This record gives sequence, structure tokens and C-alpha cells, in this order.
Amino acid sequence: MSRQPSRRSELPGTLPDALRDELVAFRRDLHMHPELGNQEFRTTAALKARLEQAGLTPRVLATGTGLVCDIGIEAEAEAEAVGEVEVEVEVEDEGGGGGGRGMLALRADIDALPIPDTKTDCPYRSTVADRAHACGHDVHTTVVLGTGLVLAELHRRGQLPRPVRLIFQPAEEVLPGGAPDAIECGVLDGVRRIVAVHCDPKVEAGRIGLRHGAITSACDRLEVTLDGPGGHTARPHLTTDLVTAAAKVATEVPSLVARRVDARSGLAVTWGRLEVGHACNVIPQHAELSGTVRCLDLHSWRQAPDVVHGAVQEVADLYRAKPVVNYVRGVPPVVNDPGTTDLLRDAMAARRGADSVEDTPQSLGGEDFSWYLEHVPGAMARLGVKGPGERGSRDLHQGDFDADEYAITVGVELFTAAALLDGADEG
Repeated sequence: MSRQPSRRSELPGTLPDALRDELVAFRRDLHMHPELGNQEFRTTAALKARLEQAGLTPRVLATGTGLVCDIGIEAEAEAEAVGEVEVEVEVEDEGGGGGGRGMLALRADIDALPIPDTKTDCPYRSTVADRAHACGHDVHTTVVLGTGLVLAELHRRGQLPRPVRLIFQPAEEVLPGGAPDAIECGVLDGVRRIVAVHCDPKVEAGRIGLRHGAITSACDRLEVTLDGPGGHTARPHLTTDLVTAAAKVATEVPSLVARRVDARSGLAVTWGRLEVGHACNVIPQHAELSGTVRCLDLHSWRQAPDVVHGAVQEVADLYRAKPVVNYVRGVPPVVNDPGTTDLLRDAMAARRGADSVEDTPQSLGGEDFSWYLEHVPGAMARLGVKGPGERGSRDLHQGDFDADEYAITVGVELFTAAALLDGADEG
């Protein structure tokens, strides 16, 4: 779909038609060749080649996939390898990561999902069995790539007021996400603040959603096993009735957990699997449950493992079952910094007017962008990808998910405006 922006800003950095077409083609190529977390070798190579073509010096992360690329810093600093040698960028921080002359970082996630692409009559549907870009990471990646190409040209013209870092992060879909590994590789060294977008199929293309504070939820994985002596169903009093015990854990633990933290935190246990028994007249000796723990605020998320362990133990004890709890930390909530959120709001308003920004509710989904915000201020925006006249919306993590590609133009111009306004803050 080819559409022109409804409003042009006096800010430089709008997207030329030729580059817009190139980015759409790049996104479709990624969509056809999805790669799972930590396996994004083709994607990494394609990004590296295009950035180098633009005269930039991208560096592959020490993890083997993903890249980082700086725009507007000295050539010798650009040549250093992140994860092998620390990048030296002069930062005059004025406390808390909120001041100084450090870089603005733009983050994209590059991995796909292990599900089949079920779209029909789509010329760029996935060519890889049981793999699909069903969360919009191909759009996020293309937006940051396009932004980098535009900013590189602005830098050559002397119009980029502050250095900018591009981060192409692998393995967002793999708990606890690829962000901790990327941070370990040094991608935040010299970064003052960081921004990202996430596709939202409920928001119309040409618009973004923003929110101060938490915009996503924490998400952890929970695995519980129950054991006890089994036996014949004619003599349950001589056994540990693991079927009943498992059923009670499944139904009562979520209620107990919800009553042991502030109700406003939204701490919720939801089971996705319960496996116990094989025969109608045999009480089994082993049961397994697995699910997720989601939470709306950071404080309760930090309490969650102890609360969940205690609830499982109490219920299991009532039915003489021996529990083992494997609580796997996932990601904390993405908590948007107010100042950075306002930067994105101002950037979008500068491009398309204040009415192009809408308030967005907090999602119960998890996002490993949150790990960056444990180190520097930042914000994530919801990037509208709903097509004009489209009824309903295609949900994320579904095989038929697709995006209105006009969102690529919107994302690039949002990020370029953010980089220019951020750099102008301190002249």
C-alpha cells in the first residue's frame, strides 16, 4: 500500500519515496525468511550489508547475531567491537542517566516466532515451515534500519545534533529475552536514553499509542510437579490423590496469590498445561502443571516468586502431595519514563499533529525492552499497523498476522524527529 503522510513537518528527516519503497521490500524479505531467537544469521547479515552500504560501521554482537551501529561519533569509536572492546563515548552525565550528552538509542528486535504462517494470497508469506514474523519484529527492524539510513544522511549534512545508536537485538521471544545478553555486550555504554516501538493491530496506521508508567506487564514461567504414592481408585485413602491435588493447585493457587499482594498489581497465575494420570482406575504418582505469572507493577513482580512458592506449598500440603516449583524469571514490566514518553509525543506531534497520538492501556503482554529500562530511562510506543477500513484486528502471535506497511514510514519519521528533538534539548 502506498500512501503519502497526511502532514509534513518543518523538521528534516522525512522519508523519500525511493527509500520508502526500498524499506517495504526489505521488510517483505524479512517476512519471507523468519528466523528464531539466536538464529538470526541471515537477518543480521542483511542488516549489516545495508548499513555498510550507507557508509556506517555496524558491529555484530559477541553473541553471534544482532548488531549495534552508531551514527555521528568518531570513526575510531565506531570501529570498536561491542562485546569485545568497550566503546568509548564521552558522556557528561548529570545524574540518573537523564542528562548529559550521551546517545539516544533506538532498539529493534529481530527474531520470529515458532508458528506457521497461515496467511493466504500473500506474496510475501513465510517460506520457512512453522516460522513466522507474527509479532511485527520485521516492522520494528525495518523502522530502525530506515531511521539509521535517514540519520546517516542528516549527519553527512551536519544536521544531526547528537550521536544516535541503533540496536538490533536478537531473541526477544526467548525468556528472559535477548536484552540481558545485549546489555552484557555493552550496547548501553554511552547511552543516555532508549526508545522502541511495538506493533499494535488495534491502532490505525498513521497513529501511535503512548502511556506514562507501565505499558506492558511482567511475565514469568511457572512449572510445578507433584508427587506421592499412587494406587487403585477403589482405595484413595491409602494414596496421595494426585488428580485431586493437581486440580486444587490449578484452581486455588491463582486465588491465593491474588489475595496476597495489592489487588492493583494484577498479579495473576494462569495455567496452560495440566498433565496427570493415564488410566481411569489408577491414581497416578506424578502430576505436572505449567503456566505463566503476569504482573502489572514492578514491586509485586519482585515479590511474586516467594508468594507463588508459598501458595503452591500450602495447597499441596493439604492433599499430602510433595511439590517442586520451578519459577523461571521472565521479564519485568516496561515502565515508560515520563520525559522520554513526552519526547515521543512531541516527535509524533511535530510530524503529524497532536491528534495522531492516543492514550494506550497497559498490556498484559511481556517485553524484554524492560531490561534496558533497569539501566537507562526510556519509553516504548505502540505503533499502529491497522489498515484503513479494516474490521476488527489481526492479533499478535497469530499465524495470519500482518501489518499495514504505511507504519514503516510513520515509525521512521517518529524516530528521526525524536533524535532531532532530543539533540536540540541542550543545544
